[in-house]
Amino acid sequence: MTGPGGAAASTGEWTAPGAHPVADGVHRIVLPMPQDGLKAVNVYVLAGVDGLTLIDAGWRVPGNLELLDDGLNRIGHAVGDIRDVFVTHVHRDHYTLAPELRRKVGARIHLGAGERTGVRLIRELGNNQPVSSLRELARAGAEDLAARVAGLTAEESWTARDWEDPDVWLDAGPVTVAGRPMEAVAVPGHTKGHLVFHDRAAGLLFAGDHVLPTITPSIGFELGDWELPLGQYLASLEVLDRRPDATLLPAHGMPGGSVHARVRELLAHHERRFAATRAAVAGDPVAAGAGDAVDGITVASRLTWTRRERPFDVLDPFNQMIAVCETMAHLDVLVAREALQVTARGGVDLFSAA
Repeated sequence: MTGPGGAAASTGEWTAPGAHPVADGVHRIVLPMPQDGLKAVNVYVLAGVDGLTLIDAGWRVPGNLELLDDGLNRIGHAVGDIRDVFVTHVHRDHYTLAPELRRKVGARIHLGAGERTGVRLIRELGNNQPVSSLRELARAGAEDLAARVAGLTAEESWTARDWEDPDVWLDAGPVTVAGRPMEAVAVPGHTKGHLVFHDRAAGLLFAGDHVLPTITPSIGFELGDWELPLGQYLASLEVLDRRPDATLLPAHGMPGGSVHARVRELLAHHERRFAATRAAVAGDPVAAGAGDAVDGITVASRLTWTRRERPFDVLDPFNQMIAVCETMAHLDVLVAREALQVTARGGVDLFSAA
């Protein structure tokens, strides 16, 4: 949830509206995310000989299609010039405007094949309930928090047309984006099918949510089985560290800076978080009960959150859910590393020193 950002590619607040030049033939249009702490999402516009390609589409909320068109107008284009949309992952702030663009202008949608199950499960569920995260809350002993979050999300609007299948299910490997040879790199962790797009020739990485300049992404925030998502995320960061370095073009935050530098900051951050999580499991060594096996909600409540080191109990219910799920992700990796041990009791996992 924390970490310093890289150098900016443009000046001012990153959420400023407009069409911001990023590199030759690449602009960034910012679309707002109402009632979301991330504030906005970057939509990258690449000019090709036969039209425009977007990397990520944005969230289909009232006004965003018009804002996208306005941004394109500033660089001499319009929504009707969009031919393709490459989506890094299936979260609504990245995907749901893409089907609307297909309906309006015939744009083709490309999405990682690893997101196929997630898209199907969203449609089958038919609402915005984060059921996999609610399941993790139950495993963490946070049933009361799960009930509060379920109540809040039950009222959110949902429409099946936001979750239509893409035209192309992308596999990792070479891909042509707006006439540019790139490589789609599989980086599971934030979601199972997350892809980043590496333009080696231009030295650019369209990173989606996998590498963000000032925060760490939520881990495993998707429908489906929980398959050691933090372990997958850390391995995916190491994959990028072994590739040629590039300029970071994130989905949230100011573009710029070295991918390698930020990846190493993120890896170091998580190692510090593992140490803090182990200490939180141990508890206060002078307190009664210190060293007893504890559940995930207890561990999360002993940690601080966000760059401001806020106590757990001042977070709103949704961010408490994210915090507990992140804690469970760290606990699971520590168990896999044999630094902690876990026992199950009544559907709740209890953690203690190995």
